[in-house]
Amino acid sequence: MFTDMTLFPTEGKLREIALEIYHYIKDLPIISPHGHTDPKWFAENKAFNNPVNLLITPDHYIYRMFYSQGLALEDFGISPKGGGSYETDPHIIWKKVAKHWYLFAGTQVGLWFDAQLKNVFGISETLTPDTADTIY
Repeated sequence: MFTDMTLFPTEGKLREIALEIYHYIKDLPIISPHGHTDPKWFAENKAFNNPVNLLITPDHYIYRMFYSQGLALEDFGISPKGGGSYETDPHIIWKKVAKHWYLFAGTQVGLWFDAQLKNVFGISETLTPDTADTIY
């Protein structure tokens, strides 16, 4: 269950209303036309071999940030449209993600990613080059 109230209002009555709504809907399924998941994932219900295939390559917000900073998408496991080589080793990709994760400080993507690590996987460490192997 997602329990991080970071983005809830801080003003008393508004926070009270937000918490009431949250507690009413928190166990309902999420139905969203916008997602970063392949519906096949749910049909097949297979385990992921690594965090890159689950959290990095399907999420265009993550790799677009890297691209906006002049980093090559191929270094993050994104196949070029016209063909060509790209990194396929998830350990190398993960370490490169960790090296550049500081770019997401204070962004919604960074907050969401950190919340996933904490609330879904029980990982409280921030992704950095020093924590990359442990978190992987």
